[in-house]
Amino acid sequence: MRISIEEDKCCGAGQCVLVAPEVFDQRDEDGVVVLLDAEPPAGQHENVRNAAAVCPAAAIVLDA
Repeated sequence: MRISIEEDKCCGAGQCVLVAPEVFDQRDEDGVVVLLDAEPPAGQHENVRNAAAVCPAAAIVLDA
């Protein structure tokens, strides 16, 4: 799995961080998502898929 972020879409809701904190974080200044691991281990894939599903701005792009 490979993850990319469309920062211009991110609204800073932080749902991704709540669901997968090992993979996502937020910038302090504006809350925009920060990708901590673009290719997370298999054990994180379910959390990453859930994070992408709950993102209100659809800013998380997954390539399986």
